[in-house]
Amino acid sequence: MTEQGRTWKVGELARLTGLTVRTLHHYEHVGLVRASGRTAAGHRLYGEADLRRLYRVLALRDLGLSLEAIGGLLDGGPDLEGLLGGQLAQVERRIDALTALRGRLAAVLAAARAGGLSSDHLLGIIEGMSDVQGSMESYFTPEQLAELERRREEGGERAAEQAAAWPGLIAEVEAAMASGTDPASPEARELARRWTALLEEFHRGDGPMRDSLFRMYRENSAEIQSEYGGPSPEMIDFITRASAAGG
Repeated sequence: MTEQGRTWKVGELARLTGLTVRTLHHYEHVGLVRASGRTAAGHRLYGEADLRRLYRVLALRDLGLSLEAIGGLLDGGPDLEGLLGGQLAQVERRIDALTALRGRLAAVLAAARAGGLSSDHLLGIIEGMSDVQGSMESYFTPEQLAELERRREEGGERAAEQAAAWPGLIAEVEAAMASGTDPASPEARELARRWTALLEEFHRGDGPMRDSLFRMYRENSAEIQSEYGGPSPEMIDFITRASAAGG
């Protein structure tokens, strides 16, 4: 509680509020909190009304509002509900981004703990995740991306194992094709079964999710193959024929 008519010099106010004198000068410069009085020597004097306004500024700042928005609000500008609604939307977007980052970090950490990956390989995975995320945003809806991130977060090491299974399976298919394996052979049908199982782990029978995945591949097959070692169109054709042969 303050006494009626009490005033504070700028240094006193800084100590009271935990702010720096420089910050208080800046708040005055931008018109947020001005000293309502002066000493005989011309030094700033802040009154109780100034202190109340300063505490309002600090409370709104703690909600993440910009100084410009705070000034407008205190001077009768935009309504508080609208400002807080916009701020909440920004916070939720940051939470979504951090949740996505957490999922990616968990997947990379699981791969690192599994062993056998060099630092360069891990960095390549991280860079690839960033590139793939940008591509996926062009083909998957926000709801689908959120669902994928949820699965990745919940999947932990299992999600990393699934991702790590692809390079080996692609290499096996490539070797089978190079050796002239018949797509109708039991070996080819088993490769197709494993391929389909990995795909189903991704889309889980969700038709629109599967369609988004296939569309992304169709429109970026060359880049996916060259940059990430993804399957070639010939491999896809081989697996398709092997699946058909297996019924």
